[in-house]
Amino acid sequence: MKLVIAVIKPFKLDEVREALSGIGVQGITATEVKGFGRQKGHTELYRGAEYVVDFLPKIKLEIAVDDDLVDNTINTILKTASTGKIGDGKIFVLELQEAIRVRTGEKGKEAL
Repeated sequence: MKLVIAVIKPFKLDEVREALSGIGVQGITATEVKGFGRQKGHTELYRGAEYVVDFLPKIKLEIAVDDDLVDNTINTILKTASTGKIGDGKIFVLELQEAIRVRTGEKGKEAL
């Protein structure tokens, strides 16, 4: 099992969720986060004053998937989250030791 962590632009969330659902991903955790990478934030104008926004709003998705669904999950996120512009996000893949469904106690692949 793997844990796929994707950081994407907020307006892409619904599109990514629908696409992942379409390939058989059954569960996603989404968190509103702020961060910056190469884009280094931007400047905004508020009430005539210019100020720098260092941390930009993003969505962090955490998706636990079985090994046979990892590549398809990554490719789906890449296709649907990409705008071709700086700040599209990142994808991280981690080894997932165990998954346990709290309600039933199921473990491993069955818990996903």
